[in-house]
Amino acid sequence: MDKRNIVLVGFMGTGKTTIGRLLSAQTGMPLVDMDAMIEARAGKSINAIFAEDGEPHFRKLERDMVRELSARSGQVISTGGGIVLNPDNIADYAKTGLVVCLLASSKTILERVQHDDTRPLLAGDKQDKIVQLLETRRPLYEAIDLKINTDGLAPEDIAARIIDLYHSNNS
Repeated sequence: MDKRNIVLVGFMGTGKTTIGRLLSAQTGMPLVDMDAMIEARAGKSINAIFAEDGEPHFRKLERDMVRELSARSGQVISTGGGIVLNPDNIADYAKTGLVVCLLASSKTILERVQHDDTRPLLAGDKQDKIVQLLETRRPLYEAIDLKINTDGLAPEDIAARIIDLYHSNNS
């Protein structure tokens, strides 16, 4: 029997990669980091894709990757923070997997990403950009059925909750 995917969605800095690694280790399913896969295929960083080709080109690469990954099974998929900008991405993932949105406050996100220079959408005043982007995307994240607020939770506790959700939604 094919296993459904576990798809982690959420704003940057909410813990998708960290939780994805834990879920992969605990379930034995491979972790697929969408951003890393896009970078490998494009032969350049996401920063470079944004700078040289623009955000619309990146969103197209992202959409193509969603189509490919949602056709497979038995994976833990860590998505990019902007995956929710196209509702078809979430719909495709929901067909073959459990989509869980990780949430965090802007304060928590800033603490987690303040020393990270690999995020093209945060160039300039990080705090201001986080607040603006989060406010714009909040309704898109809130529209996802399964949500976990990661503020103050240990990654192991978050992973355990997701595994419980996976088992209770996989019957």
